[in-house]
Amino acid sequence: MPVPKEKKSRSKRDMRRAWHDRIDPPGTVLCPRCNEPKLPHRVCASCGTYRDREVFAPRDTEAATKAKKK
Repeated sequence: MPVPKEKKSRSKRDMRRAWHDRIDPPGTVLCPRCNEPKLPHRVCASCGTYRDREVFAPRDTEAATKAKKK
């Protein structure tokens, strides 16, 4: 059975193990109605639709920004 000739340093060991602990960015898809990026299998935040059905009415962006400034 093969045996390593020298001990691996903590740095090399941790670099090898770090590959499994990485965080991948979430995958996004384009909304078929408004072409905005969204998470798959979720309601689009900009147009409020899911699978060609309107789930909620989209907010007026100008009114929302004015309310935040007050």
